Amino acid sequence: MNPRRVLVLNHFAVPPGHPGGTRHVELFSRLPGWTHVIIASRRNMITGRPQRAEPGFHLVAVTPYRGNGLGRVVNWASYAVTATVASLRQPRPDVVYASSPHLLAGLSGCVVATLRRTPFVLEVRDLWPRVLVEMGTLSETSVAYRALERLERFLYRRADRVVIMAPGVRAAIEGKGVAPEKIAFIPNAADPEDFVPSRPRAELRERYRFTRRTAVYAGAHGPANGLDLLLAAAEAVPEIDVVLVGAGVEKARLQAKARAIPNVRFLDPVPKSEIPDLLHAADVGVHVLADVELFRAGVSPNKVFDYMAAGLPIVTNSPGTVGDLVLGADSGYVTPPSHLAHGLAQITQASPDELAKMGAAGRSWIRANQSRTAMAHALGRLLAPLVDGDAPR
Repeated sequence: MNPRRVLVLNHFAVPPGHPGGTRHVELFSRLPGWTHVIIASRRNMITGRPQRAEPGFHLVAVTPYRGNGLGRVVNWASYAVTATVASLRQPRPDVVYASSPHLLAGLSGCVVATLRRTPFVLEVRDLWPRVLVEMGTLSETSVAYRALERLERFLYRRADRVVIMAPGVRAAIEGKGVAPEKIAFIPNAADPEDFVPSRPRAELRERYRFTRRTAVYAGAHGPANGLDLLLAAAEAVPEIDVVLVGAGVEKARLQAKARAIPNVRFLDPVPKSEIPDLLHAADVGVHVLADVELFRAGVSPNKVFDYMAAGLPIVTNSPGTVGDLVLGADSGYVTPPSHLAHGLAQITQASPDELAKMGAAGRSWIRANQSRTAMAHALGRLLAPLVDGDAPR
């Protein structure tokens, strides 16, 4: 039997080994009986540099932008146009799978699925446009918000399945009229086997110039990430070094703000293949989000699962879904959003054995409960009935 084909629309996806999101290539490459093509931006949205297509990827042109203004919206729209055109030139897929955060990628997927007469799966990474209201970016009474909410409801109605990545999102989506049986929970994941370092820890600490107890934040530097809270915490706990690795629209401002904080350092984004070395050299992984109520239940952060798979203890300022995970796995400390300094202080006081115990507990939990292989099997169980015609509509 010929393998089935899934067409994945993800504006921000990157091939393995590059800085950025590799969720879909990791999931679909583990899916037996399926081939996949991911339609992604030709420009890496983290580094700003062009990226080359690799097997399983088709890259499309998008407009450049800086900051969070109109140029970013034009960038999203350009992806929606070029991704739709590129998708319609692909061989007919068995399923179209479109991933947010921005809803224009979902609209592109819906258009392609309609024209190719295939099932449509919408993956909800963030609760747009609600998250924009809670962050103060949009007014609930604005024309833009009302238009985005109509688009959101339209996509929910048209999707054959809606994939969520955090359990707290389910109630919000059901509240938009989505039938419970249409919603599938497939969170982010990680495999400890993918986080084996290439060198002994002492060599890696020398490479990254980690000379004291060191907390690493590896991820985006944007408004939602709340990194001002991390800088304030680092300033309050000078006994620990804090290293921020990544890129984003807020990075230059954060770097300027941190010049007077001697225990804070910034590094450029590193390829995904280098993350195991970086985390093995560190003493703790930091997860930070802005103080937004929606984030308590609506996130599935890759970095937390990476920290756990690498055997790194965690400090997070996100009570709710993430905090419950960290506490339930005995893998670190949870603080209120504005009290991250307390978590860093606890890390400075913990013994090496205590840190090692938390790291090992996190690794054991992720292996048993949320490996990429297990999530790929869940994805396979979601897709097969859609293709076979056995799924309720």
